[in-house]
Amino acid sequence: MEETLKTDSERFSDDTGKGEEQKEKQDISEKSLDSEFAEDEDDACYDDPEGFVDNISDEALLGDALKERPVEEKGFDRIIVVDNAPKVGPERMPKLKEILGKVFKRFGTIVFQHYPLDEKGIFKGFFFLEYETQEQAAEAVKTSNGYQLDKAHIFAVNFFTDIEKYADFPTKWDPPEKKEFVEKGNLRSWLLEPDAHDQYAVIHSGGKLVSVYKNTPFEAQLLTARPDWTETYVRWSPMGTYLATLHSQGVALWGGDDYKRIAKFAHPGVQYIDFSPCERYLVTLSPVVEDPLNPQNIIVWDIRSEAKKRTFIRGTAEEWPILKWSSDGSYFARVSDNQVLSIYETPSFGLLDKKSVIIKGIRECSWSPAGHMISYWVPESNDIPAKITIMAIPSRAEISTKSRHLVNEFKLHWHKQGDYLCVKVDHWTSKNKKQLCNSFEIFHLRDVDVPVDTLEIKEPVLAHALEPYGKKLAVIHGEPGRVNVSFFLIGDKGTKIVTIKVFEKHPVNHIFWSPQGQFLVLAGLKSGTEGQMEFVDSGDMSIMNKTEHTKATDLEWDPTGRYVVTSVSFWTQKMDTGYIVWSFQGKLLYRSSGMDKFCQLFWRPRPPSLLTEEDLKRIKKDYKKYNSIFEQKDHATKNRASKELLEKRRALMDSFLMYQMRREAALQKMQQRELEINEPLEKEELEKEEYEEEKIDVLLDVIEEII
Repeated sequence: MEETLKTDSERFSDDTGKGEEQKEKQDISEKSLDSEFAEDEDDACYDDPEGFVDNISDEALLGDALKERPVEEKGFDRIIVVDNAPKVGPERMPKLKEILGKVFKRFGTIVFQHYPLDEKGIFKGFFFLEYETQEQAAEAVKTSNGYQLDKAHIFAVNFFTDIEKYADFPTKWDPPEKKEFVEKGNLRSWLLEPDAHDQYAVIHSGGKLVSVYKNTPFEAQLLTARPDWTETYVRWSPMGTYLATLHSQGVALWGGDDYKRIAKFAHPGVQYIDFSPCERYLVTLSPVVEDPLNPQNIIVWDIRSEAKKRTFIRGTAEEWPILKWSSDGSYFARVSDNQVLSIYETPSFGLLDKKSVIIKGIRECSWSPAGHMISYWVPESNDIPAKITIMAIPSRAEISTKSRHLVNEFKLHWHKQGDYLCVKVDHWTSKNKKQLCNSFEIFHLRDVDVPVDTLEIKEPVLAHALEPYGKKLAVIHGEPGRVNVSFFLIGDKGTKIVTIKVFEKHPVNHIFWSPQGQFLVLAGLKSGTEGQMEFVDSGDMSIMNKTEHTKATDLEWDPTGRYVVTSVSFWTQKMDTGYIVWSFQGKLLYRSSGMDKFCQLFWRPRPPSLLTEEDLKRIKKDYKKYNSIFEQKDHATKNRASKELLEKRRALMDSFLMYQMRREAALQKMQQRELEINEPLEKEELEKEEYEEEKIDVLLDVIEEII
C-alpha cells in the first residue's frame, strides 16, 4: 500500500505541474482577449444598478449542469480485497493478471490494482482492486464472492472497509436473547372441515375489499371480509397455509381460523412475490433500491424466522419468476445474461459446487415436478442446431438431449407427475424462413434411455395441455373460423402417438384440465367468442354440457376437481362483472350476488394427500359403499338448503308485505290530508264562477235524395 500511495502522489504532482503550465497559457490568452474586446467597445457598462439584489439560485440557473458536476467520493468504498487467489512466481504472474482481469473487469472500470509480493517475489494470494464507482465495487463483491477459479481456489471478496469492521469485532461472545414463543394457532385448521368444503379469496369493489368464502354446492358462505387488506393483489401459498397481501412497505402473511398476521417482510415498493413449493421460503421483487452499495431488487426470505437468506440484482431482460424452484424446494435456478445457469442449494443458499454453468445462449429453464431434473434449451446459432437438454441435479449429468435445425422457439411443459416433458416446437418449413409450422417433442422420462416421440401439426397451434395423472395431450389448432380440437394418446415405449378424437369447428381458444385428470373444459375467453364453454369427459370423449358465460375473462378449477369458476373481471371488463360456480359436469350451481366491481378469484390450494397407493385402491374398491352414504348426505343437505331457502324467501316476503302495508297507510293519510286542504278552496272557486249557456249548431252530414 505504501508503494501505491507513493505512485499516486508522484502521478498527482506530475499532473499538477502540467495543469499549472496550461493555466498560465490560458490566463495570457484571456487577458489578450479582454484587451481586444475593450478596444472595440466604446464606453460600454455592464455593471448592475445600485441596490440590485440577485435572487436567482445556482440550482435554478444551472440545474442541469450542476447535476452532472463531479462529486468527490471519500473513503475506500471503491476498493475491494480479493483473497484465495493462486500463489505464483514472477514468471506466471502476467498470465494470472490476465485471467483475473477477465473475471473482474466485467463489473466495471478498474482504475487501480495492486498485487502484493513477498521477499522472494512470490504473489501472496490476495490483491486490491479500485473501481471507478461504489456501485461497480458493490456489484463485484456481491457477484464474485464465492467464485470458483479452479478446484483449489474459491474467491473470498470483501470491501476494503470491512477489514476495519472485522478487526474491531468483539472477542467476547454474547448469546442472543431468547425470544418468547408466540402461539400462531393451527394453520391447517381449514382442512378439518367435516364436508371438505374448499375456500376461495375474492378481490372486489375495484380492489378495495378482499373477502374469503367457503364454497358449498348451493351457495358461498362468507368467512371474513376486510377493506384495504391489500394494495395490489393477494396470493395463496402453494399448499394453502398462508394468504399473502402486498403493501407499499412490504408483504404480510395471514393464516389460522381468524386470519391473524403470521409474518411480515419489509421490502419497500414490492411488486411480485413467489413461494418455494415447500412453503419455507418467500421471494420478493421490488424496483426500489434503497442502498446503492447493497442493491436488493430480489430478496429470498425464510418464512418462519422472517430472516433474509440471500439477495440478488435483477437483470434488464429477466422475466418473473426469476428464480425457478425444484419440486421440493431443495434447489432453485436462475438464468442470467443468456449464458449463465446458476443453481443454488438450500438452506445454505450457496452455488451448487461453488460455480455456475456457462451455457451460451440459454433462454429458459424448467424443473421437473417430480425429482431433481432441470430442462433448458439453447437457440440455433450459425450452423449449430437448437438443442434441448435435460440435466440431473446435483450431478449435472445430461439425461437426454435433442437437437433440431430451423427452430424459431421452444416451449417447455412438464407433465404434472413428471412422466413426460412436452416441448412445443415452432420451426420454419425451409431455410428462407417465410413460413412457420408446429410440432411436439415428447420425452418419456420413466423409460430407459428417455425415448423421444415427435408429433407434427400442420396447422397453427393455439393452445395445448397435458392431462394430469394421464397420458392424453389436447391441442387446439387451425385458422380463424375453422378451429379444431384434437386429442392424442401418448403411448408406451415403442408405440406411436395415436389420435383418439377430433372436435371440428369448435370456437374455443383455451384448455383447462381438471387437477385430477379425465375431465376438462374447452373455453373461448377474451377474444370475441362470447365465453362459450364445453365440459368434456375424456374417458369416453363425450361432451357433457355446452354453455356460455358472456364476456368471461378467466376460468379456474378448484383443487379437488369438483368445481369450476368462470368470471368477468373489472380489471378487463367494466360491465357485468362477477363469477359463476359450475359443477365439473357443467351444471350451474350459483352466481355471485351483491358483489360490486369484482376483480379476481383465487381458490385456496390443498397440500398433497397423505393417502398411500394402497389406501386409494381400497377407497376405489369400496366406492359404492361410500357413494350411497354421500348421496344420502347430499340429499339431506339439499333439503336443508331448500328449507333454509324457503324460510329465507318467506321472511323476505313477510318483510315486504309489512313494508307495503306501512306505505299504503301512509299514502291514505297523505290523500286524506290533501282532501282536507283542497276542499274549502274548491267551494270558493265554484261560488265565484258564473256560467252562461251557449247553443252551437254543427253540421254533421248532408244527404241528397232524388225524388
